[in-house]
Amino acid sequence: MDWNLKITDMEGHTPEHSSVIVNFIAAIRQQLKNSTCYVYSDNIQYHFKDNQGNNRIIIPDASINCRTKSRRGNTFTDAPRFVMEVLSPSTEKYDRTEKMQLYCEQEIEEYWIVDWRKKTVEMYELDYEGKLPNYYLQKTITEENKEELQLLHFPKIKITFDELFEEID
Repeated sequence: MDWNLKITDMEGHTPEHSSVIVNFIAAIRQQLKNSTCYVYSDNIQYHFKDNQGNNRIIIPDASINCRTKSRRGNTFTDAPRFVMEVLSPSTEKYDRTEKMQLYCEQEIEEYWIVDWRKKTVEMYELDYEGKLPNYYLQKTITEENKEELQLLHFPKIKITFDELFEEID
Protein backbone atom coordinates (compact mmCIF):
# COMPACT_ATOMS: atom_id res chain seq x y z
CA MET A 1 0.00 0.00 0.00
CA ASP A 2 1.55 3.32 -1.10
CA TRP A 3 0.91 6.17 1.33
CA ASN A 4 2.02 9.55 0.08
CA LEU A 5 2.30 11.19 3.48
CA LYS A 6 3.40 14.77 3.94
CA ILE A 7 4.73 15.77 7.32
CA THR A 8 3.84 19.40 7.98
CA ASP A 9 5.50 21.36 10.74
CA MET A 10 2.64 22.21 13.07
CA GLU A 11 4.84 24.38 15.30
CA GLY A 12 3.50 27.85 15.74
CA HIS A 13 -0.17 27.02 16.25
CA THR A 14 -1.47 29.47 18.77
CA PRO A 15 -4.43 29.70 21.13
CA GLU A 16 -5.99 32.10 18.59
CA HIS A 17 -5.71 29.45 15.85
CA SER A 18 -7.47 26.93 18.09
CA SER A 19 -10.06 29.49 19.21
CA VAL A 20 -11.23 30.08 15.64
CA ILE A 21 -11.72 26.32 15.16
CA VAL A 22 -13.56 25.97 18.48
CA ASN A 23 -15.72 29.04 17.74
CA PHE A 24 -16.73 27.60 14.37
CA ILE A 25 -17.54 24.15 15.78
CA ALA A 26 -19.51 25.63 18.70
CA ALA A 27 -21.62 27.85 16.41
CA ILE A 28 -22.37 25.11 13.87
CA ARG A 29 -22.80 21.98 16.01
CA GLN A 30 -26.25 22.67 17.48
CA GLN A 31 -27.58 23.91 14.14
CA LEU A 32 -26.80 20.54 12.53
CA LYS A 33 -28.52 18.60 15.30
CA ASN A 34 -31.11 16.15 13.94
CA SER A 35 -29.65 16.34 10.43
CA THR A 36 -27.56 13.84 8.48
CA CYS A 37 -24.54 16.18 8.60
CA TYR A 38 -21.96 16.60 11.35
CA VAL A 39 -19.30 19.21 12.05
CA TYR A 40 -15.83 17.97 13.03
CA SER A 41 -12.73 19.63 14.39
CA ASP A 42 -9.11 18.93 13.55
CA ASN A 43 -8.96 15.42 15.02
CA ILE A 44 -10.72 13.74 12.08
CA GLN A 45 -8.83 12.33 9.11
CA TYR A 46 -9.94 11.94 5.51
CA HIS A 47 -8.36 9.28 3.34
CA PHE A 48 -8.38 10.11 -0.39
CA LYS A 49 -6.70 9.12 -3.60
CA ASP A 50 -5.24 12.08 -5.46
CA ASN A 51 -5.37 12.46 -9.25
CA GLN A 52 -2.15 10.44 -9.56
CA GLY A 53 -3.70 7.53 -7.64
CA ASN A 54 -1.64 8.12 -4.48
CA ASN A 55 -3.25 7.50 -1.11
CA ARG A 56 -3.41 10.72 0.91
CA ILE A 57 -4.48 11.45 4.47
CA ILE A 58 -5.68 14.96 5.21
CA ILE A 59 -6.73 16.48 8.53
CA PRO A 60 -8.69 19.72 8.01
CA ASP A 61 -9.07 22.24 10.82
CA ALA A 62 -12.87 21.91 10.53
CA SER A 63 -15.20 20.04 8.22
CA ILE A 64 -18.87 19.37 7.65
CA ASN A 65 -19.52 15.83 6.51
CA CYS A 66 -22.86 14.46 5.38
CA ARG A 67 -21.44 11.09 4.27
CA THR A 68 -20.62 9.63 7.64
CA LYS A 69 -21.25 5.99 6.72
CA SER A 70 -17.79 5.93 5.12
CA ARG A 71 -16.15 6.05 8.57
CA ARG A 72 -13.38 3.70 9.63
CA GLY A 73 -12.34 4.62 13.21
CA ASN A 74 -11.44 8.31 13.15
CA THR A 75 -10.95 8.27 9.36
CA PHE A 76 -13.48 8.95 6.62
CA THR A 77 -13.01 7.62 3.10
CA ASP A 78 -15.54 9.96 1.52
CA ALA A 79 -15.12 13.70 1.09
CA PRO A 80 -16.88 16.23 3.34
CA ARG A 81 -19.00 18.98 1.78
CA PHE A 82 -17.24 21.83 3.59
CA VAL A 83 -13.69 22.37 4.82
CA MET A 84 -12.13 25.24 6.76
CA GLU A 85 -8.41 25.81 7.25
CA VAL A 86 -7.09 28.36 9.71
CA LEU A 87 -3.78 29.76 8.56
CA SER A 88 -0.60 29.64 10.57
CA PRO A 89 2.87 30.69 9.39
CA SER A 90 4.01 27.06 9.14
CA THR A 91 1.00 25.80 7.11
CA GLU A 92 -0.18 28.77 5.03
CA LYS A 93 1.61 27.77 1.81
CA TYR A 94 0.44 24.14 2.12
CA ASP A 95 -3.17 25.21 2.89
CA ARG A 96 -3.21 27.50 -0.17
CA THR A 97 -1.59 25.07 -2.62
CA GLU A 98 -1.40 21.29 -2.12
CA LYS A 99 -4.23 21.00 0.37
CA MET A 100 -6.50 23.28 -1.66
CA GLN A 101 -5.74 21.28 -4.82
CA LEU A 102 -6.52 17.99 -3.09
CA TYR A 103 -9.80 19.37 -1.75
CA CYS A 104 -10.65 20.53 -5.26
CA GLU A 105 -9.82 17.11 -6.75
CA GLN A 106 -12.14 15.53 -4.16
CA GLU A 107 -14.87 17.98 -5.24
CA ILE A 108 -15.40 19.46 -1.80
CA GLU A 109 -18.07 22.06 -2.49
CA GLU A 110 -16.88 24.85 -0.21
CA TYR A 111 -13.47 25.79 1.19
CA TRP A 112 -12.77 28.57 3.66
CA ILE A 113 -9.33 29.92 4.40
CA VAL A 114 -9.38 31.87 7.65
CA ASP A 115 -6.58 34.21 8.67
CA TRP A 116 -7.05 35.05 12.35
CA ARG A 117 -4.15 37.55 12.27
CA LYS A 118 -5.84 39.69 9.59
CA LYS A 119 -9.37 38.65 10.59
CA THR A 120 -10.32 37.60 7.06
CA VAL A 121 -12.28 34.70 5.61
CA GLU A 122 -11.72 33.71 1.99
CA MET A 123 -14.76 31.79 0.77
CA TYR A 124 -14.08 29.48 -2.19
CA GLU A 125 -16.77 27.61 -4.10
CA LEU A 126 -16.28 24.63 -6.36
CA ASP A 127 -17.33 24.96 -9.97
CA TYR A 128 -16.31 23.31 -13.19
CA GLU A 129 -14.32 24.35 -16.25
CA GLY A 130 -15.72 21.77 -18.62
CA LYS A 131 -15.27 18.54 -16.69
CA LEU A 132 -12.52 19.81 -14.40
CA PRO A 133 -13.35 21.04 -10.88
CA ASN A 134 -11.89 24.38 -9.87
CA TYR A 135 -12.20 26.70 -6.87
CA TYR A 136 -13.36 30.25 -7.35
CA LEU A 137 -13.01 32.93 -4.72
CA GLN A 138 -16.58 34.06 -4.05
CA LYS A 139 -15.85 36.62 -1.33
CA THR A 140 -13.24 37.78 1.09
CA ILE A 141 -14.92 38.73 4.33
CA THR A 142 -13.39 41.42 6.54
CA GLU A 143 -14.63 43.71 9.29
CA GLU A 144 -16.00 46.04 6.58
CA ASN A 145 -18.35 43.46 4.99
CA LYS A 146 -18.73 41.07 7.95
CA GLU A 147 -22.52 40.85 7.57
CA GLU A 148 -21.94 38.85 4.33
CA LEU A 149 -20.38 35.88 6.16
CA GLN A 150 -22.43 32.76 5.49
CA LEU A 151 -21.92 29.19 4.47
CA LEU A 152 -22.64 29.01 0.75
CA HIS A 153 -23.84 25.40 0.67
CA PHE A 154 -25.58 25.42 4.03
CA PRO A 155 -27.66 28.63 3.82
CA LYS A 156 -29.74 27.86 6.92
CA ILE A 157 -26.63 27.49 9.09
CA LYS A 158 -25.58 30.79 10.62
CA ILE A 159 -22.29 32.00 12.03
CA THR A 160 -21.37 35.62 12.41
CA PHE A 161 -17.97 37.19 11.85
CA ASP A 162 -17.91 38.23 15.50
CA GLU A 163 -18.66 34.66 16.64
CA LEU A 164 -15.89 33.25 14.45
CA PHE A 165 -13.30 35.70 15.77
CA GLU A 166 -14.56 35.88 19.36
CA GLU A 167 -11.71 36.34 21.86
CA ILE A 168 -9.22 37.10 19.08
CA ASP A 169 -7.44 40.39 19.77
